[in-house]
Amino acid sequence: MLLQEEGAGFSFGEVIVIEQMREHWSHHFGFIMAAIGSAIGLGILWKFPYIVGGNGGGLFLMTYLACVAIIGVPILIAELILGRHAQCAAIRAFAHFMPSHSFWKITGWFGVLASFLIMSFYSVIAGWGMNYVLMSLNGFYQNLDQNQIATLFDLLRHSGSLSLFWHLIFTMITVAIVLPGVRRGIEYWAKIMTKTLLVLLVLLFLYAVTLPGFVPALRFIFLPNIERFTPSSIVEALSLAFWTLSIGQGIMISYGSYMTPTKSIAHLAGIVSLSVILVAVLSALMIFPVIFTFNLSPSSGPGLIFQTIPYLFAHLPGSLILSTLFFILFVFTALTSAIPLVEVVATNLMELLGWTRKRSVWVVGCGTALFGCPSALAKTPFLFPHWKTIYGTDFLTTINQFVSIWLIPIGGILTAIFVGWVIDPRILRREFSLGHSLTWIWRPWHFLIKWTVPCMIFIIMVQTSGIFDFDSLLKFFKKG
Repeated sequence: MLLQEEGAGFSFGEVIVIEQMREHWSHHFGFIMAAIGSAIGLGILWKFPYIVGGNGGGLFLMTYLACVAIIGVPILIAELILGRHAQCAAIRAFAHFMPSHSFWKITGWFGVLASFLIMSFYSVIAGWGMNYVLMSLNGFYQNLDQNQIATLFDLLRHSGSLSLFWHLIFTMITVAIVLPGVRRGIEYWAKIMTKTLLVLLVLLFLYAVTLPGFVPALRFIFLPNIERFTPSSIVEALSLAFWTLSIGQGIMISYGSYMTPTKSIAHLAGIVSLSVILVAVLSALMIFPVIFTFNLSPSSGPGLIFQTIPYLFAHLPGSLILSTLFFILFVFTALTSAIPLVEVVATNLMELLGWTRKRSVWVVGCGTALFGCPSALAKTPFLFPHWKTIYGTDFLTTINQFVSIWLIPIGGILTAIFVGWVIDPRILRREFSLGHSLTWIWRPWHFLIKWTVPCMIFIIMVQTSGIFDFDSLLKFFKKG
């Protein structure tokens, strides 16, 4: 395998770019571990359980799987092709294919901005998880009822100093991992943390199998419940597919640029997507048996992880070990997702401005740490005290919704249009066919990325933006 490739300097627009020596993955296993680690983040462990719970279980799960297969995987393959062929990160990847049309660079900027904003509040939520690891080691939940444990989480969110402290600690750890580079930093730690994460997940799943609530959890997760399923559930499923596959954020374009042309992109994308689906189902089968064992509601919202799960663990044998392992798992999933978020922005800075990796990573780390302060203080009166009154929700949730509802889907639809309609199909087919003989997959993939993906994302964005409310239309037909 090649370690580095020499490039030449060139310019586009008004930005002078100096091509630097580019690292590559030492082995395709390193890419798989990094990609799976990126995908298995808080989208799986934090968002997936409560979104499944709030949207009726089995029918939502099937919709999520459909979104992954029909929309997520085609975009994942497209982003990997963009990165590997261009051998550069998101912004320059689009410019590489269309150097005379600067418009398409905007798509790359959407991914970079999305990664920057996600990291700014991701580190706050991950910081809460780090806080809960320490609380678990101290047995914080002993002799507390559910309301008292829920109050502890509210105290944490309203404690600006604590949220800031853990937010900064988590950001510093992420920066320290990204600084050494692709092989010695990202790939090295991805192998360790992703394998550890999977072991912890399997151990907790095996414990959940022994609980009385495991069978009801199976029914809830796999049996369709049409009563709680609405067109908005499809929007949630698409958003979750983007989150859990790390697409629309520039991550897979950057990771694709570290690939050599000896491996099949379609094959690797299939491994990553199947792994993500398996882990998503395992995480649900780990959490919902605990909930059903105590006959609690599975639709507890975002507070499920921090308010409900600790109370349930407190009433199970080996509570201190279980709770500590769970929140270590939570922090690991956050860390494996945070690493590529920093890497995406840093790599683009290196390519656009000719900065060193050290300077770029530190600028990104300091920038996300600073911009994340309002999210860390979102439940306090210290910054923007009237934010919720004006925007209807706190700062952290506002940024989360802006990224999930607008930035990532817009980036996804523009990527699909660019790959499906702008790039020469001969280039795509050549990149798509490298490393495997399953040439028949090309036509279905090209059809999906050209027609199905843009149309479906557009329809869902219409629903999300409120231009047309399919929920109201469904209620109208039900009344009729």
